[in-house]
Amino acid sequence: MSFQFQGFDFLHLDASFSEDELLVRRSARDFVEDNIVPIIEDCFREGRFPRELVPMMGEMGFFGANLHEYGCAGMSNVEYGLVMQELERGDSGLRSFVSVQSALVMYPIYTFGSEEQKSAWLPALATGEKLGCFGLTEPGFGSNPGGMTTRARKSGDEYILNGEKMWITSGTIADIAVIWAKVEDEDNRVRGFLVETDRPGFKSDEVHGKWSLRASSTSGLSLQDVHVPAANLLPGTEGLKSPLMCLNQARYGISWGAIGAAMSCYDTALQYAKTRKQFHNQPIASHQLVQEKLVWMASEISKAQLLSLQVGRLKDAGTVGHQHISMAKRNNVWMALECARLARDILGANGITDDYPIMRHMMNLESVKTYEGTHDVHALILGQSLTGIAAY
Repeated sequence: MSFQFQGFDFLHLDASFSEDELLVRRSARDFVEDNIVPIIEDCFREGRFPRELVPMMGEMGFFGANLHEYGCAGMSNVEYGLVMQELERGDSGLRSFVSVQSALVMYPIYTFGSEEQKSAWLPALATGEKLGCFGLTEPGFGSNPGGMTTRARKSGDEYILNGEKMWITSGTIADIAVIWAKVEDEDNRVRGFLVETDRPGFKSDEVHGKWSLRASSTSGLSLQDVHVPAANLLPGTEGLKSPLMCLNQARYGISWGAIGAAMSCYDTALQYAKTRKQFHNQPIASHQLVQEKLVWMASEISKAQLLSLQVGRLKDAGTVGHQHISMAKRNNVWMALECARLARDILGANGITDDYPIMRHMMNLESVKTYEGTHDVHALILGQSLTGIAAY
């Protein structure tokens, strides 16, 4: 059986949200309940990305939601975060898809692109008519993207790209790839390129055998002498700082998304504990050890809400630092994974079945804990911020 989500607002944080923010959350919550929850277990079991939802998500304004003009919704960063929260309450894979489309494809075009590039791509990406992917990670370079081996060589009015990318969300369904490469003619400076995926020499392959993010498309990319016009260079990209700026956008959304997954696990465990009876026909919610687990989850979710809300307010004020986003991503994903494990414990054997969302969230969150900066790498980022000394 499954339970209808009851919401979570232990600290009455809804009073801290504007009417517009509450409306955005309510709309996203309804979308998840009506369209994602009924199909997501089947999608996860089948390893299928529900592409039929893409046009609806475009109509809802989810893609590039916190960008302005070019058909984008122009939401605040807090509103965008609430959308990410609700999507990941549905499934991390769906939130990942929207994060990539928004923060890793549309954002770099919006921030680093020419007016021609923005006009050509952003409106179609905003509706979901076109899909994108972000090619930074390589088979041999994840936490150290500066070691990338993908190269771009200028040849007349073209660039020729060669390299491999790995663990790329939406790679096999994308129309456009934002590829990061070292430009040989510029002392191997990292630059971003828009690469149409139908260009000769560009190949994408689906990653199979995943136990996590099964409702998301994950791919490997190969570029063998891929020719792109010089006009496909994102002119505003300047070194490794540029893709890291994109990752900051995605990490911010992840910090909210993880709260949604944690809420789902907590709410399921709470409702289950009230209805499951053991020992003298009493609900297990009456037992001290079960209550202690629920209290831990409620406390940590509440703290995570405060953390992401404050980071969102800072972001909207233009005063957020990358270290703030690192703290929110690191803390909230760890918290959500622990909530999933505690919730599974409360459900006992039932917790491992797909009658409930907990094991799916747990497996998904194992990936979320690793991508966009691992738990340990974010600790090093925070350590440098605190001490002024880089430990990597």
